[in-house]
This record gives sequence, C-alpha cells and structure tokens, in this order.
Amino acid sequence: MLFDTSKEWPSSIFNAIVAPRPIGWISTCDAAGNVNLAPFSYFNAISATPPMVVFACNAPADRKEKDTLANVRATGEFCANLASFDLRHAMNTTSATVATGTDEFELAGLQKAANTKIRTPRVAASPAALECVVIRIVDLMPESPRERHCGLVIGRVVAVHVADEYLTDAGRFDSARARPLARLGGYNYTAVESLFEMGRPDAK
Repeated sequence: MLFDTSKEWPSSIFNAIVAPRPIGWISTCDAAGNVNLAPFSYFNAISATPPMVVFACNAPADRKEKDTLANVRATGEFCANLASFDLRHAMNTTSATVATGTDEFELAGLQKAANTKIRTPRVAASPAALECVVIRIVDLMPESPRERHCGLVIGRVVAVHVADEYLTDAGRFDSARARPLARLGGYNYTAVESLFEMGRPDAK
C-alpha cells in the first residue's frame, strides 16, 4: 500500500509508524503569570552538549495557535516534565481542550513546584523536569488547506531536576522505575517496562 501525502490519507498511520515517541509534558506561563500544562508527543532531545530539546505544536481548530506556543513566544521559557506511568491519568487530563487561561495543574489535581532559573513551575510529582529557555521558534507553514500551522520550539536546558528516588547508586536515572510514557498511534501509549544493554562495537 502506498500513501501519497499530498492527497487525503490516514495520517494516523504516520503517528503509529514513528513510534514510540517521548511525551514532552510542557508547562508554560503567559506574561501575566497564568500557568498552562499540556502534553506533546512530538518531542525529543536533539543535543547533549549543549543540552537541548525540541517540541512541535500544531495549531488547534479554534484559534491561531495553542496557549503553549503563545506563552513561549511571550516569555521565552518552558519546562519539560517527565510524564510517567503513575501520572498517566493526570497527563491525559491536561490534554483536554479547555478555555484559554485554564490552569491545567488545578484541572488535573497536580501540585506545582518552583523552578530555579525560570518563572514557569514544574509538576511536583514528576520524576524529572527540564528547565528550558527558548533558543528558536521555527514556524512551519501549511502548504494546503488540509494542513495546519506548526510551531517548532527549540529550547536549551538550563537546569535539571531529578527526584532522589529515581537516581541509582551509580548516579544514573532509573528509567525502569520511572516508567516514562510514550505515544503510539491512535489512543495507544506504552511505558518503559524493561531495559537491556548493548555496547558499541568499538567500546573497550
């Protein structure tokens, strides 16, 4: 089966093929300090040195751009919170389409924790969080009426928070214990349940 993406096609297939995708649970605030929290499955790390992450934010059907994108434009910062299996229901709650100005922390019953280098708070219960300052926003414009504007946000990580119980004795992040969520196709998700090691061929 061949799908021509310049024509009508089931784009959900694309989401299922490019998977699993880490979930960037992005907290932001606007210029007045109103807080927003929303999950984005088009999210990933793009550099270790310097530490940088990226997420993509498609425009919603009812307005020019999502509150998350409007907020990062206004403040130049965001926090990427790790969405764990234990927080899956809260994460899903924050994905709801709600009125601008709604505090999704309150909507999902989540406590806020103060960050150190940015004003935006983080999810207190998350195993880890990345404080980020915006390096660049790339506007990807639609080429047809079927497509929507997409804002690609690149952030530099300026501080990392890790809950002590998720650090191993060797000082590594315990992914198996945190069980990070990842997005598949449709309404399907997965979580890290097991690990295996495979060294590089030239490792000594």
